[in-house]
Amino acid sequence: MIGRAAPLGWALALVTVAAGRAAVRQEPAAATLPPSSLSVRVGREWHTWWSAARAPARWTAGHPALRRAVVWESLRPGLERGELLLAGDAVAARFRVLLVRLDPARYRLRLRQATRDFGLRGAWNLDSASADAVLAFNAGQFAGGDPWGWLVREGRELQPPGTGPLSTAVVLEGDAGPAFVAAGDLPELRRRGGCAEAFQSYPTLLDGDGTVPIQLQTADRGVDVEHRDARLALCLQRDGRLLVALTRYAAMGNVLQNLPVGPTTPEMAALMGGLDCRRAVMLDGGLSSQLLLRDADGMAELWPGLRRVPLALEAVPRN
Repeated sequence: MIGRAAPLGWALALVTVAAGRAAVRQEPAAATLPPSSLSVRVGREWHTWWSAARAPARWTAGHPALRRAVVWESLRPGLERGELLLAGDAVAARFRVLLVRLDPARYRLRLRQATRDFGLRGAWNLDSASADAVLAFNAGQFAGGDPWGWLVREGRELQPPGTGPLSTAVVLEGDAGPAFVAAGDLPELRRRGGCAEAFQSYPTLLDGDGTVPIQLQTADRGVDVEHRDARLALCLQRDGRLLVALTRYAAMGNVLQNLPVGPTTPEMAALMGGLDCRRAVMLDGGLSSQLLLRDADGMAELWPGLRRVPLALEAVPRN
């Protein structure tokens, strides 16, 4: 697993939160990230809850400020939405984070694949979402009309795994239910079989125990830790629920919400850790990020993207 062991020399800091709140154990990395910080609006006040200078190398619980900031709205049994307003540094200004929380015991997850121009370009967007989908969004990474990496549909492996230390496979429907699988564990999983639907994406934001990969803890590990973009990420929370996070630029209200500006990759890892995720992976963001959410009355709320994609993930009620 990526970055599971902390190098010698890292300090341990235990922050005990006030009564009724879980303790957040942080293991700051020795190497430095470019200066940045994240604040969240709680009521009418802003609280700085993360900074690059004190970035945790591992999250063992969600952050109290984020828990206070999110008001969850139930759309259907086992399906909730929430929202955060975050402020970053410099050009990042402010961005909204749409959050969707889903109980996989109540909803079946499936992949949708669509291409055009003889398979050279992606064809899926929110207009392509199935009528019975309560949640739909773009999945994985891609090049042209091909999804990147491992792809399993209806129990058949359509593509072999991609290579890379920061890749994560997401098994949607398998013997043990939804699971996030590191690249090193894929050979055994493929040998065993039993996956009905699965895809692969990158970069990994959190390992299985909430560890931030070492490549996201410092600026000299081959990952661009300064680039800002609209982001989309998927995580498995400690209680087994799936969480989706979609960012939208909010410096000028909704006028420029599709502008591809938002958190850096380390900031996105911090966001998922602060939301009580133990495993998390980035999906294609920027102009591709898009999401549909449908309430119990069948009314759809849309966050469209500006680019069609070849692969999407949908959630439908289990019968």
